[in-house]
Amino acid sequence: MASDIVPIQLSLTEGDLVTLWAPRWREDGEEWEAFLGDEDSLFVFPEVTQLAAFVRTAREHDLVDHPAWSVVPDLTVAELTPDETQQYDIVGVPEIAAEKADTWTVGELAEITEMVRSIADVCGLESVTEVLDSAPGFALLRQGTLPFVGREGARLWTQMVDTIGSKWDDVIDALDDLVDTPTVDAAALAAAEKEVVLDDEVEDADTTKTGEDTEPEAEEDDAPAGFWEEVGIDPIRIATRDGEFLTLRCYINDKAVFLGSAGKIDAFRSERALARWISEEGADGHDLARASTWSEIVERATVGELTVEVDELNNYAIAGIDHDIVEGTSAVDASQMELAAELLLDVGDWARDDEAREALAESQSLGWLVSFLTKPDPTRLQPSPPFDAEAARWRELVEEVVARLQVH
Repeated sequence: MASDIVPIQLSLTEGDLVTLWAPRWREDGEEWEAFLGDEDSLFVFPEVTQLAAFVRTAREHDLVDHPAWSVVPDLTVAELTPDETQQYDIVGVPEIAAEKADTWTVGELAEITEMVRSIADVCGLESVTEVLDSAPGFALLRQGTLPFVGREGARLWTQMVDTIGSKWDDVIDALDDLVDTPTVDAAALAAAEKEVVLDDEVEDADTTKTGEDTEPEAEEDDAPAGFWEEVGIDPIRIATRDGEFLTLRCYINDKAVFLGSAGKIDAFRSERALARWISEEGADGHDLARASTWSEIVERATVGELTVEVDELNNYAIAGIDHDIVEGTSAVDASQMELAAELLLDVGDWARDDEAREALAESQSLGWLVSFLTKPDPTRLQPSPPFDAEAARWRELVEEVVARLQVH
């Protein structure tokens, strides 16, 4: 299956540098992976405008023969700007590794070291591969936090951190020696820089116009927020094959917290049932009870004044997407899938289960498919069916969420 050409940012000694990466794709029965460069160097640029100028004029480099290359020279500067998910802080790895081995630290290290390994494999950097192979923890990062639990897990983590402390400079030095910034066409660079200026002017004009248009609505914008918005806790609806269920979720320190405990979500078939349960046995004894505003919800429920209303963006229809995936990309509702993926990730993070985050990573086949559908990009080729494996994996993730619902 042909994959994308992706703008990425690599943070090295010289700073934040942008380039292009072609993740693994299959062509003529062989699997390939490539970066923007040549036999001697990986081409990087301190500014996206320089990258744009290069791809619009250069005729000889390793990505010319990629099946999606023909669309790249027509991309805008904005389209060539790396997403946050494609930014790899290689020089900051020692600082990241000094943090606690939680889901976020392990996940970030996994993404960075997998990118470093890809560069080493493609560009033949044996010294970098040797560092990544010198501690088994590097290969276990993609499994999440589980390999680093307990005495043996702590030993593996410490060994990997020590290796980073003593050898990561060698990795950075090898990459610093590999990267090179080629000269770009002056006229093409000027055009790219002008494009950025024009885009900024258009954005400023749109902002001004929007402000003018919405001025009469200022009175409405200043209206008091609804109760649920004020307390920062959202009622959500989860539609499964067994019906629709209601529960609550909030974010504490940017981490999802659900109504429930020990990985089980307290769920209800009606708004009234949820409000009544909160007023009785659900006043405490679950993870949401630690939210600073939880007492306000209990107080309203106790006096019979709690109205449960679900915002449109908090409706998660997770049933049936697996069948749509089998039928093909055109059959999938991208908005529905994006919301469903958000729920799968939130539940997994809250339950300390890394399976959803690993399966939906862009390095996995399901993750690439979800990314293709939810993050449209003109550089992406249409994924090739069959998608039976991706559908089966999605179905497993959904079933795990359904199994966590503790219906009252």
